[in-house]
Amino acid sequence: MTYWYAHSRDRGWSCATPSKEVLSFHQGLAGYAPTPLIDLPDIAASLGIGRLLAKSETSRLGLPAFKALGASWAVHHAASTHPPGTRLTFVSATDGNHGRAVARYARLLGHAAEIICPRGVSASALAAIASEGAVVVTLDAAYDDAVTEAARRGQDDGFELVQDTSWDGYEDIPKRIVEGYGTMFRELDEQIDDLGAGAIALVLVPTGVGSLLQAVLASFRDVNRTGATAVVAVEPDVAACMPPSLAAGRPVTVDTGVTSMAGLNCGTPSGIAWPYIYNGLDGVAVVADADAAAAAVELDRSGLAAGPCGAAALAGLRVVLTDGAGDVPIGPNSTVVLLVTEGPRHDQAPSAD
Repeated sequence: MTYWYAHSRDRGWSCATPSKEVLSFHQGLAGYAPTPLIDLPDIAASLGIGRLLAKSETSRLGLPAFKALGASWAVHHAASTHPPGTRLTFVSATDGNHGRAVARYARLLGHAAEIICPRGVSASALAAIASEGAVVVTLDAAYDDAVTEAARRGQDDGFELVQDTSWDGYEDIPKRIVEGYGTMFRELDEQIDDLGAGAIALVLVPTGVGSLLQAVLASFRDVNRTGATAVVAVEPDVAACMPPSLAAGRPVTVDTGVTSMAGLNCGTPSGIAWPYIYNGLDGVAVVADADAAAAAVELDRSGLAAGPCGAAALAGLRVVLTDGAGDVPIGPNSTVVLLVTEGPRHDQAPSAD
């Protein structure tokens, strides 16, 4: 089921300027390069908007998703808190890309990794995680249960939990992950200036627990900005925890189902992300698997191959234009940015069926 949820944010709210230290860290990593900002004029014309740009995270630091930004910074930070020569096992729960990124950067620093995967993770995603040298543990359980198991395992001696969601008493590493994602928006600012694209009217963010969403809001609600850019979260209909949370004024857990948008299949908002979400978000576009598949086909025809999670941003834009136009005013002169967060899955070609 597809629907729009409008949120009346505090338009006077702002946050501290994110640290730029992490950009220098990423620039020092092997294989670093800014990901492209792709113009999609044909889709923009069909939608009746001025300009549609896609920040394509389909290849980031040699991995097929943006998750490498947060995982590399967090693993680096966690390892630095131990004496030199200490060999650790980094543990994390994942729907795919985050766990692979944790395993990659653990291996590059000479550490081990144990990755906990819930049901619904594809065989190709499991194999990709294992290819990084990680021990992969599969559970016949939901994502939130996998997080609980990873947190339990992370308490053992020699283990270090690197999870991209937070709860009371576990906040430092999730903060580092969000800081890592900030590199994407330092790049975006420069790319927008280079294109002469003007002010961004709307950014659409595929959303799981909300860590990437937090990073977006930390950037666009920076005290040094006007706050005029609308930010919309996009969630799958089987894991839409943001609308009930916003309605309740606090994080709410929802039961989750199975979705092709596996990386967004999360039932509880991250605790540290919540103040940013409640105070800074303009609304939520909830989309079904069929919407994401159709969007993937449309992007592919424009030369941008994306997985279901990444294509969800375009599906969410259609929801905004159809049902949220009164809440997020965009029109023929507006510039809209899609965050295309992952490349295509090897086990699923784009399909509108």
